[in-house]
Amino acid sequence: MTNIINHQVRLAGRPEGLPKSSDWEFTETEVPDLQDGQVLVKIHYISVDPAMRGWMNDRDTYVPALKLGDVMRALTVGEVMASENPAFAMGDFVAGFDGVQEYAISDGSALMKADTNLAPLSAYLNSLGIAGLTAYCGLIEVGTPKAGETVVVSGAAGSVGSHVGQIAKIKGCRTVGIAGGARKCAFLIDELGFDAVIDYKNEALDAGLARTCPDGIDIFFDNVGGEVLDAALARINFHARVVICGAISQYNNTEPVEGPSNYLSLLIRSARLEGFIYLNWQKQWPAMISELAKWRADGKLNCPDDIVEGGLKAFPDTLLRLFSGDNFGKLMIKLA
Repeated sequence: MTNIINHQVRLAGRPEGLPKSSDWEFTETEVPDLQDGQVLVKIHYISVDPAMRGWMNDRDTYVPALKLGDVMRALTVGEVMASENPAFAMGDFVAGFDGVQEYAISDGSALMKADTNLAPLSAYLNSLGIAGLTAYCGLIEVGTPKAGETVVVSGAAGSVGSHVGQIAKIKGCRTVGIAGGARKCAFLIDELGFDAVIDYKNEALDAGLARTCPDGIDIFFDNVGGEVLDAALARINFHARVVICGAISQYNNTEPVEGPSNYLSLLIRSARLEGFIYLNWQKQWPAMISELAKWRADGKLNCPDDIVEGGLKAFPDTLLRLFSGDNFGKLMIKLA
């Protein structure tokens, strides 16, 4: 593989609060020859996700902590350029955890083939990838929705939240979204079919939940944490399910994470609060992707791609967009 230069973004520092430019190092290295069993992937799109902020800390989460100097971890989709692995052929499209770089070499164990006849390649980072699968696992497997129930989603205009709301509608639920700004809220109602929305930038959460959920909340799918989680806990019904997917309001805190003061509502309402990671259902992904693909083809599932041009140099600023609420849809960076 001589003469192929791979550009990479590596973790150079542990951020306190929001990541800054000095936390990144841009490097380049020559791609080595493949060994038996290895695959060379040219990365086309890099997923930009809130979980990245946690991966930058010096502690293990559901994956090991990154070491300083490591290529930044990221979900990716790309094309097999060369293969010494019988499971993959040159020209195959694949999804994997190949990091913020232009090329990746792997043993193929963490790669999944992406059928571009079924959907565009970017969809495997969106509805048929981390966004759709996270929503499916959290809502269906953890939340166990029943027709007629009220489902409230925080971060509802984000890639996961928008899928949660649409899947809830498919399952016959009444769906309420919490989002920031008139544009996002209009999108949830007009394009995604949410039944009601709360614009947290222009309405108090308590008042908004009282207005939109007069009969209480059966499932709360939380992507935000903090005061949003607290407000929702105050309105849960008996045997409600509170699904913890993320807490983006807390990821850049320099103080300890703010926990819910209304947690006794879980006791009073005989309710359940449960966190999850979509990787726990990896064996079920093919069946889930098949169902997600059908909903997508039928026009029941829609989430726009928010694609940033500019290559690897765009990564630091693109990551920050997640924490300012600037992104709209599934955020990713296009390399090729």
